[in-house]
Amino acid sequence: MNKLPFHYRSSLASSQDRRAFLLNMLAAGAALPLVGCTGGTSGKKPDKVWGERGITDGKLQKPRAMCIDQDDLLYLVDITARIQVFDTDGKYLRGWRTPESKNGRPTGMSIIDGWLYVADTHYFRVLVYSLDGQLNDERTFGQEGDGPGDLGWTTDIARDSAGNLYVSEYGKHDRVQKFAPDGTFLLQWGTHGTEPGQFLRPQCLWVDEKDQVWVCDAGNHRLQVFDTEGAFLFTWGEEGIEPGQLSYPYSMWIDHQDQVLVCEYGNSRVQKLTRKGEPVAMWGDVGREPGQLHNPWAIVQDSKKKTYVLDSYNHRVQQFRI
Repeated sequence: MNKLPFHYRSSLASSQDRRAFLLNMLAAGAALPLVGCTGGTSGKKPDKVWGERGITDGKLQKPRAMCIDQDDLLYLVDITARIQVFDTDGKYLRGWRTPESKNGRPTGMSIIDGWLYVADTHYFRVLVYSLDGQLNDERTFGQEGDGPGDLGWTTDIARDSAGNLYVSEYGKHDRVQKFAPDGTFLLQWGTHGTEPGQFLRPQCLWVDEKDQVWVCDAGNHRLQVFDTEGAFLFTWGEEGIEPGQLSYPYSMWIDHQDQVLVCEYGNSRVQKLTRKGEPVAMWGDVGREPGQLHNPWAIVQDSKKKTYVLDSYNHRVQQFRI
């Protein structure tokens, strides 16, 4: 069974075609069709489902990014450019909007040292807020350009043990840039392509306890891992629907069992894999019922090891154990 109609699949015949497909289908927030199968996905029901479609406080409209703070509060941003904060039961606590959103909306968020870092994708910058929603202009950085330290369409931000920041981007450049804690540009790596060390929409970053930088290379349907100097270490994943295969991995989380949770936008599921990419378990299926997903964008875990998936095109969050 094919997860995309033939006219979509045939458009991915080359690196250039695949990148064009991504830009056309994903930059504007387009959904992949609800077709295909997910081969062997668990039908386990979620522990909790919350959220409903809407544009008023506490409701969601195609949420696109999610992160969690040390108090287990969830921060979500949706296609209306609203950042909203919820507890783990889905109770709305507070919210605010990004300064501009006409050109597009944020697609990535991280909590770093008690600050909320927002990848303001289509404004070529990283916004930095206090956790109560106050924009910090001194910490906010980025401008459009091609040079070192300039940014394209930003997707995520992560930090290593030395306090250095890593920013992923696509559009003009598929790359990762590294900045010192004071914001000074240090280095960059990655270009458009399918070879090791190249990217097609690097969507999510994770820095592990060894300061290895994991990149969800979404358009190449794989994860790539680098050291802090950008040297390639290893990669795993290939396009497909079978266990261990991936389709547009948009988010990841290394859990308390030292295993990797991967949220697949294309397959509408979550996989648990070893750090070597060996499949362990799957959760979710394509659809709109509890336990089913429609183009999920993000995954996080709380301090009690509960997992939350941002079920984007169902306008909700699902909590489960995998």
